[in-house]
Amino acid sequence: MPLLILVFLTAFIISVYSTPALIKVAILKRLTDSPGDKRKIHRRSIPNIGGIVIYASTIFSFSLWFSINADNYSFQIFKEFKLIIACSLVLFFVGVKDDIIGTAAVKKLFAHILVALILVLMGDIRILGLHGIFGVSEIPYWGSVFISIFTYVVVVNSFNLIDGIDGLAAGVGFISSFAFGIWFVFNNEFQYASLSFALAGALLGFLIFNFSPAKIFMGDSGSIILGMFICILSIKLIEYPINNLSPFWQKISKPVFVISIISYPLLDTFRVVLIRTLSGQSPFLADKKHIHHKLIECNYSHTKITLIIYTFSLITICSSLITFFVDSPTLSFFAVIGMCIFFLFFVLIKNKKHSINLSK
Repeated sequence: MPLLILVFLTAFIISVYSTPALIKVAILKRLTDSPGDKRKIHRRSIPNIGGIVIYASTIFSFSLWFSINADNYSFQIFKEFKLIIACSLVLFFVGVKDDIIGTAAVKKLFAHILVALILVLMGDIRILGLHGIFGVSEIPYWGSVFISIFTYVVVVNSFNLIDGIDGLAAGVGFISSFAFGIWFVFNNEFQYASLSFALAGALLGFLIFNFSPAKIFMGDSGSIILGMFICILSIKLIEYPINNLSPFWQKISKPVFVISIISYPLLDTFRVVLIRTLSGQSPFLADKKHIHHKLIECNYSHTKITLIIYTFSLITICSSLITFFVDSPTLSFFAVIGMCIFFLFFVLIKNKKHSINLSK
């Protein structure tokens, strides 16, 4: 446990002390996101390469305190982390390029699929089954590969898509990574707990400068790296051996708990993609149809919106723990989905009431 505190504090301190310097450099070199596009909310040029600090803080802290024992499991972990770092470098440079000069959506998608293939086929970091949801336990190998690659692409892009207002992606990412860290600690998986807390510390330090009014954005270099780490943690949690779990966590559906942790990014992504598809538009087309845009239309400040979404994330995670009393993983799954639908209706009703008041 003391080692995990060191991991968290190291990433946090590096992030806090490095971000102001990065802001100065970005302004001097004009590495900023300028207003002008109708879908952009900010009214001044703001540095958009904050992902450099998030990535560097996470990797440095995790690598500094990483340790293995002379056993087969530790060397398997080392093999996985070797591939994770290699793949994260690919996505990081793709993100930096996109932040500075832009990258076509198709090229970014190709990079996501390439990274997913490496992690799934070479690292064997994949979803092996649904663990009782809809009565499905194990799935065939190629079904597992397809679902795992699809999951990588969706989760990575979901964090990229919610990065639309001050403090949203960083805050949701912090809550998610911290929740993963707590779960791994309770179940004695300290290597992935270390990665979780390194990411959490880096995000919390960055959030000081990214919270409204933001002095810096994480950009694609931050959001896709965040999504990749969160996706890997999600899959490792889902496939963690049930025999190694404590009695309490054995009764909590692992896939349901993971869905609750990343519920907001998934909810917003599936909603936006569905709306775009039904409208005959490309799913990759940027617009102002996200949930946070609906709340902005209600004249809510960035601070209020982020706090509402943080609260939703925390309540959804807590609601998944109630599934301790529910024997059916399928019912637990629908309970979390119900929370998401309730929140979505809350947002849409608020938006509609505001529109009616404006029309009067």
